[in-house]
Amino acid sequence: MPGFGLLVDGFDDGVVDPVLWPQSYGSPVEVGGRALIPCTTGYAAYKSGASYSLLWSRVAARVVPPAATGATTAACSLLVLTPTTGTDAGFLVDPAQNAMGLYLRVGYADPGALFPIYDPVAHAWLRLREDAGTLYWETSPDGMAWTVRRTAATPAWAAQPDLALVIEAHRDAGPDDFAEVDSLNVTRAGRLVPTDRTAAGPGPATRTASTMTGG
Repeated sequence: MPGFGLLVDGFDDGVVDPVLWPQSYGSPVEVGGRALIPCTTGYAAYKSGASYSLLWSRVAARVVPPAATGATTAACSLLVLTPTTGTDAGFLVDPAQNAMGLYLRVGYADPGALFPIYDPVAHAWLRLREDAGTLYWETSPDGMAWTVRRTAATPAWAAQPDLALVIEAHRDAGPDDFAEVDSLNVTRAGRLVPTDRTAAGPGPATRTASTMTGG
């Protein structure tokens, strides 16, 4: 069964891919190498087909939530959905509330949800991953160095082959805006750190004759 790690989109071609995002709604677009999801008093989202598993897999992306201007809630959510309404897991970033929700919900309820203060730098990248029976909610400033914000035992539904990803925006008031998403499951290059050389490197070679022979 395909894991969410196979759902990869850099949002660089200016087209909402109908194969990757067949259930999208609310007219999201791609502009300037990012997905733009309208944040209005309605709802808009990129939504994948229900054809993935979360087991031994992950969802990671760069997320810029909508502006909080004039709203009491202006949120962008990144959620893995099950076929059972209200049973899901992921993030909800709401700068109007100055908070980020880390959810593992059943019937839209999660008594163990955490709500760290939202930091647009430290929480610029979001990742939900499953590894050996544990779910991890992680954030990163650069998509390379990750900090674990919450863990929980992997729910049985994570192994189902019919899960979907939704990245949705909504606000209760204020001017229309966009949530922005980039680099969904796009692997980030690591940093190369120079090391001290303690021995001499190879010296230059001296050519004494042509290495080419023949006519």
